[in-house]
Amino acid sequence: MQRECLERWLPGLTIEADMSWGLVATTVLRARSGDRRLVIKAGGPSDHHIVREIRAHCRWTRPWVAEGRAARLLYADDSAKVLVTDYLPGELVEGSPVEARLDVYTQAGELLRHFHGQASLADADYEVRMNAKAEAWLDGAHRIDPEAHARLRAMVAQWGPVAVTCVPTHGDWQGRNWLWDDGVLRVIDFGRAAMRPAAEDLERLAVREFVKVPGAERAFFDGYGTDPRDPEAWWRQQVRAAIGTACWAYRVGDETFELEGHRMIADLLRDR
Repeated sequence: MQRECLERWLPGLTIEADMSWGLVATTVLRARSGDRRLVIKAGGPSDHHIVREIRAHCRWTRPWVAEGRAARLLYADDSAKVLVTDYLPGELVEGSPVEARLDVYTQAGELLRHFHGQASLADADYEVRMNAKAEAWLDGAHRIDPEAHARLRAMVAQWGPVAVTCVPTHGDWQGRNWLWDDGVLRVIDFGRAAMRPAAEDLERLAVREFVKVPGAERAFFDGYGTDPRDPEAWWRQQVRAAIGTACWAYRVGDETFELEGHRMIADLLRDR
């Protein structure tokens, strides 16, 4: 079905490179149709990212697309789990010398502020759902230390419902999803985009770029304007994120990411 869609949309398509991460059931290809460079994303049977990415492009990316900061969606079929966008030029920020530039983080803050500002809604059950998801992770296969597991489970079990305000979030806001092109920051990969509390888009930055790049956090908030992290809500989110990181990474076999999750858990439990 995916091949049929591509043949219908893009006759004579040429595949140039496979850019997939190789950890989840999503294939990402750089391609060419005539003189136009494209990106194709196709999901497997268990993939949930493609539908979310299509939805994000239809609802939220238009302001970024208009400024050349995100790719334009050209074709999509959510039932076939396939989409095609324009190819964005630029150097991936993560792991490059650009990662140390503070203007990268200022632009990241500015872009995110505009993205978050597009819509908002009150959600009285959001944290209840997220707590249940964290408990489900703990119930499944993982390598979390038994003592840490017991502490985490007791912690999550005592959290009750808390009303929150949700906004459009990217869901994986960090250097591996940013491109730097001659002084301009661009954004890729909307496979985790959803309505969430704004602070959740700081989740990866807080344990990665803000830690290893001096001044990155200040530069980011210079662009964003305010810090959306309520201390208690942020604490709960960090705990849930640490659980999800350790458990998800174990299931897909990403040992480096799994170790990051275990470090997050150890740091959080040491603070309480």
